[in-house]
Amino acid sequence: MRYFVTIDGRTLEVDLSGERPRVDGQELVAELVAVPGTPVQHLLVDGRSFPLVARPGAGKGSWDIQLAGERFLPEVVDERTRAIRALAGRGPETQGPRPVRAPMPGLVTRVQVAPGDTVRPGQGVAIIEAMKMENELKAEAGGVVSRVLVSAGQPVEKGAVLVEFAS
Repeated sequence: MRYFVTIDGRTLEVDLSGERPRVDGQELVAELVAVPGTPVQHLLVDGRSFPLVARPGAGKGSWDIQLAGERFLPEVVDERTRAIRALAGRGPETQGPRPVRAPMPGLVTRVQVAPGDTVRPGQGVAIIEAMKMENELKAEAGGVVSRVLVSAGQPVEKGAVLVEFAS
């Protein structure tokens, strides 16, 4: 099966139909190993290990992935969906910047933006401490901060909106 993964406007073709995965035509030696009792998995690529947490995102085909301390918000579609979009003249889903939500329950330790700030894609907006680890939450798209709904020291639940952007 082939998938098309769009991250920050760049689309990669991922082919999982063979014995080994291929990314944009390049074969990789890769394996995904779960860490029992946790949402963490280890992605082994060409002998190197990377901690990985992958959760479904807000929309169909969207994911919230934390890989080696970085957060990515890719959209993943299969061949059929991509073909339908091409026939309909649509590309990847592009909407205004989505609010930044807590990916897990935790404690806000720092807010890095204020209303009126302009942020770029991937810029950190808040830090949450969960399970004794700090997680920097980043804007998935550029935009202007319209509201900050949390402050340092505030506990939050999974899915809570932390920062909203003007449309």
